[in-house]
Amino acid sequence: MGEQGNLPSAKLTAPLGPCTSTYSNSLVFVRIGPFFLIPTHTNTYSVTPMLDNHPIEHVNPSETKSSQQPHLRKPTKVSSVHEPQREYLMFESLPSWWRATSPHASTLDIRDALETIDRPFYLVDTGNGPEAHTSGELRIGCDKPGEEWLPLLASVRPLPISNLGSRSFLKRHGLRFPYVMGAMANGITSEAMVEAAGKNGMIGFFGSGGCSFTRIVEAIDRLTEAAKADPFPFGFNFLHHHGAPEAEMKLCQLYLDRGIRCVSAAAFLTMTAALVRYRVSGINLGPDGHVVIPNKVIAKLSREELAEKFMSPPPADILKKLHAEGLITANEMALAARIPMADDITAEADSGGHTDNRPALALLPAIQAVRERLMEAHGYPEKIGVGLAGGISAPVSAAAAFAMGADYILTGTINQACIEAGTSDTVKNLLSQARQADVTMAPAADMFEMGGKVQVLKRGTMFAMRAAKLYSVYQNAKRLEEIPEADRKFVEQKILGKSMDEVWQNTQQFFEDRDPTQIKKAETDPRHKMALIFRSYLGQASLWAIQGLPERAGDYQIWCGPAIGAFNAWTKDTHLAQPSGRDVTTVAFNILIGASVEARSRILASQFPSLAGIRFLPKTRAELSQCSREID
Repeated sequence: MGEQGNLPSAKLTAPLGPCTSTYSNSLVFVRIGPFFLIPTHTNTYSVTPMLDNHPIEHVNPSETKSSQQPHLRKPTKVSSVHEPQREYLMFESLPSWWRATSPHASTLDIRDALETIDRPFYLVDTGNGPEAHTSGELRIGCDKPGEEWLPLLASVRPLPISNLGSRSFLKRHGLRFPYVMGAMANGITSEAMVEAAGKNGMIGFFGSGGCSFTRIVEAIDRLTEAAKADPFPFGFNFLHHHGAPEAEMKLCQLYLDRGIRCVSAAAFLTMTAALVRYRVSGINLGPDGHVVIPNKVIAKLSREELAEKFMSPPPADILKKLHAEGLITANEMALAARIPMADDITAEADSGGHTDNRPALALLPAIQAVRERLMEAHGYPEKIGVGLAGGISAPVSAAAAFAMGADYILTGTINQACIEAGTSDTVKNLLSQARQADVTMAPAADMFEMGGKVQVLKRGTMFAMRAAKLYSVYQNAKRLEEIPEADRKFVEQKILGKSMDEVWQNTQQFFEDRDPTQIKKAETDPRHKMALIFRSYLGQASLWAIQGLPERAGDYQIWCGPAIGAFNAWTKDTHLAQPSGRDVTTVAFNILIGASVEARSRILASQFPSLAGIRFLPKTRAELSQCSREID
């Protein structure tokens, strides 16, 4: 799990996974879950399958014959936390032994030992059933060395949470842990959430989508000031502005002027001038001949064709246009052909907000395959990271992501019900009661005309149905005057709460500050005017939810994926059940430490099936610190 070091002077016949080494008769046996890497006399390692913690072949390369059959030791009866006493087969071809090495007892409850993720886990047979230890000495491949030695039934290597995911991802962004708190628009991913993430070895992205320019500047000021005394990593959302390239370029200019060095690019359908400019500005040639890229981009997407664009160099035509306009230098334009548009790609599965509802099990390997192909085609010196988002809701889902090779994980929905989230207590309470089926798709404000949708909470709000009604009316009319009278009355009275003329006046005022080009377009395009009026409801519905306006409770737009239901199910009847007990870092460390425990549990079960099914349960911050020394 994660990136592994290479064995010196060793030619491997299988990929390495987590491993520990023990020594016997001058040979090194490297355990990889249910396998041993066994050195041969030809400077290679052979992979020997394990059954119940012992290989099914003899390990002496000079004596092993393909016709030999494993010899079974007399069955040993052991007890289990889940099953009554059973007979357990051990192989005498490679007996394993353990003894204590410390005067202090290392015996722990089996669950406690497995949850102490920074220490090895040894399961030994005391004659009265299995016993768990977190230290000791091993002997493998020999007769019982002495009376103090006990049969070793299983062993699991330490798995610190910093070893989950990709170390290159951590190094690139200055992180300790492979955990990203995704940007949720309108400041739901707040400054407090971003700061908490950064100060605890993770990274968060301020949810600048939908925010006014003034609000974004305010967030930059606050986070920059907070990071002065004690620097921490943070980033900002770079949301695609469909049909508003001027507004997108204005955001790019702000980020460049204020030194924002990491952005989360989201909702892009293709590369734009603003995003390309941000990416290539300031690139230069380092002493080692590699291109230095000051501005990091983590792109969030769910389609292979878009992944190809982000993993390719910036489009030449956009580079030429930016150079002609004096927005990038000739040197930047030349070096841009050697870099990808993004450092990392977040494969966004079935998430809240903008989503294609892709299944994570199919999406992640598809994006990884694109990565391998593009890396080979372009020969980038640094590997592009691929993380997973959408459905990361409990330790088991995080463990699955890392087991599939995710370089990092990104959470969103589950953070929205936490103390630091920039939304109302009413919304947090609704989210904490949701089940995984309490979500649905609804028209998106920023992609309304295109038929784009977002995933939202349907429990406790009528937003999805009302937004769908607006889109239906839009599809069947080319201008406001063509809307049937019955539909017009319903829209004004039941949805907008005022006349369309009043809504248009407010909409004009809104766009005069944000993007005046929208007003000009509406003056010559009556259907665009109608779209802006309807979009005003969609846009305000999320603000009503954030503000917790009681008179608009039926119109709350709450971006939400099915992950919230799974998280609520996992935390039911625990200290994390209520929003008041949820802070983002405690949630994050529960997910990360739990993922390590889940992974270790699977390795243990592969060697000792009787202990299958040990699951990680929610813990307090103090309890988590007992599991991992990496938590401050």
